[in-house]
Amino acid sequence: MHSELVASRSADQRDSSRESRNGTPQLDAVSLAIIQQLQEDGRRPYAAIGKAVGLSEAAVRQRVQKLLDQGVMQIVAVTDPLTVGFRRQAMVGINVEGDVESIADALSAMSEVEYVVMTAGSFDILAEIVCEDDDHLLDVINKRIRALPGVRSTESFVYLKLKKQTYMWGTR
Repeated sequence: MHSELVASRSADQRDSSRESRNGTPQLDAVSLAIIQQLQEDGRRPYAAIGKAVGLSEAAVRQRVQKLLDQGVMQIVAVTDPLTVGFRRQAMVGINVEGDVESIADALSAMSEVEYVVMTAGSFDILAEIVCEDDDHLLDVINKRIRALPGVRSTESFVYLKLKKQTYMWGTR
């Protein structure tokens, strides 16, 4: 893999990604390798990443900044909600009449909503909610989500125990 990275770096050292026809960045092998390094350890030093992918520390720093600026990735601290005061999590399935995207946008603006996806299947939208307690969850679902114009119905799936939460799906 290292020789592929070096060849890719030589072919296009200045531009780590180009936009495809649909506007999403097309990432080269070096940028993908940098992302993989950061998924393994988001605090990994740029010098160590550079050594692994065949770039200088400065070049890695520039590529990481470009990936952040393009919205390709984020570097964040992922917490266990229970340890920081959030005792209730739930996935809420939502059925919508009319414009699904406007409801998804309204959900995305709510601070308690951590994840929103428009789906095909039993629900139009799935939203993951993190709350302080059951009263807070009830308030969010009943007074805020169900009050949105176009929300036809909701179904809540309260988390009893979180067994796995990872963001290590790689860079296929």
